[in-house]
Amino acid sequence: MGAGVTAPTSPLQIGDYRRYWLARFMAVFATMSMVVLLGYQLYEVARDDYGMSVAEASFQLGLLGLAQFIPLFVLTPLAGLAADRFDRRHVAAFANGIDGCVAVVLAVLTWADALNLPILFTLAAAHGAARVFVGPSMSAIAPNIVPPPLLPRAIALSSIAWQAASVAGPAVGGLIYAGVTWLPHTISAALMVAAMVLILTVRPIKARHEGPPLRPLRQIVEGMVYVWRERFLLGCITLDLFAVLLAGATALLPVFARDILFVGPEGLGLMRAAPALGAASVALWLSFRPLQREVGVKMLWAVAAFGALTIAFAFSRCLMLSLAILSLMGAVDMISVFIRSSLVQLFTPDDRRGRVSAISGLAISASNELGEMQSGLAAALLGAVGAVVFGGAGAIVVTLVWAWQFPELRRARSFEPQELKREVST
Repeated sequence: MGAGVTAPTSPLQIGDYRRYWLARFMAVFATMSMVVLLGYQLYEVARDDYGMSVAEASFQLGLLGLAQFIPLFVLTPLAGLAADRFDRRHVAAFANGIDGCVAVVLAVLTWADALNLPILFTLAAAHGAARVFVGPSMSAIAPNIVPPPLLPRAIALSSIAWQAASVAGPAVGGLIYAGVTWLPHTISAALMVAAMVLILTVRPIKARHEGPPLRPLRQIVEGMVYVWRERFLLGCITLDLFAVLLAGATALLPVFARDILFVGPEGLGLMRAAPALGAASVALWLSFRPLQREVGVKMLWAVAAFGALTIAFAFSRCLMLSLAILSLMGAVDMISVFIRSSLVQLFTPDDRRGRVSAISGLAISASNELGEMQSGLAAALLGAVGAVVFGGAGAIVVTLVWAWQFPELRRARSFEPQELKREVST
């Protein structure tokens, strides 16, 4: 730092981070609006055009999650490799461009009233393929554009962008869809283009490597082996995987909106926005007052609380109560996500961050998309309410098992990198 130049005290004082933050907000707003409505449209098409029962249409929502997960599973190693070998801005911009094309196709086919189940599943798979490249590249950018002491705050602010967009995207998209069905997808496409332009204005981001470059296949294998051998990383990543895999109430929100609470697409938008509202509030608080001590134990308690609130949501028959519970679910989930994201980023060397972020992203995607599959199948067998209760109870059990199986998680007390590594290796 040159003489007379003051070190930044907030990530928002860094121009590259501000552009990164805004690009993330726009892309997530567009994606959440598009994906929530895609699920509602699929459920609506299954019920109205194909004459399916509630159970049969619920199962189609589960298949929608599977359609998004398959490309994620296949392409995750390549996505992590791309984030570690190429300019991370270009990788993120390219993936956002694919998602923008999906939004354009949805807008046109919605306007023409030409949607059917095969088309919707194909578009969901294309979105899954794009999303797998966005996660690792965007997650790995932040540590390169802010100094390490500001990284936990940068992650909290990035979570605010994510969660605020997750509030606004579904809510605005649902309200607009109720009036003009094709317009939300058109807005999503425009926002994707804007996000592409913004992320490309950030200074070039490429991973720093020590020693001679490894061959691509060896890099992929090295990233997987590194996560497997580091029990702390493995515990963090798999905790989220199995807990959210079971507690996947979000996948069944179209069922609750249409056939249990009877609130339609507007209500669905509000219900999808509610968890993000709670999460955004906690993320805002964490950006000013980040957690400092006993972070591992707090992460475990947050996951257990998420499971308990999931059970409570299943029995609600009042929209306002459901929204309140969903907001609390988002709040406790944000605590877990904030801690886990910070720990994974701080524990991982920079030259492996892309691949580790890709594996972490695969776990998140598996918990979300395969969670939708599990929820759809469980709903077909137990009904929507029974499926949500089963999932919430499962998340609590997973938390108890992981607290015992991975004591490293309980021992993590701080976000200081050297102290953290010493704590979890004790």
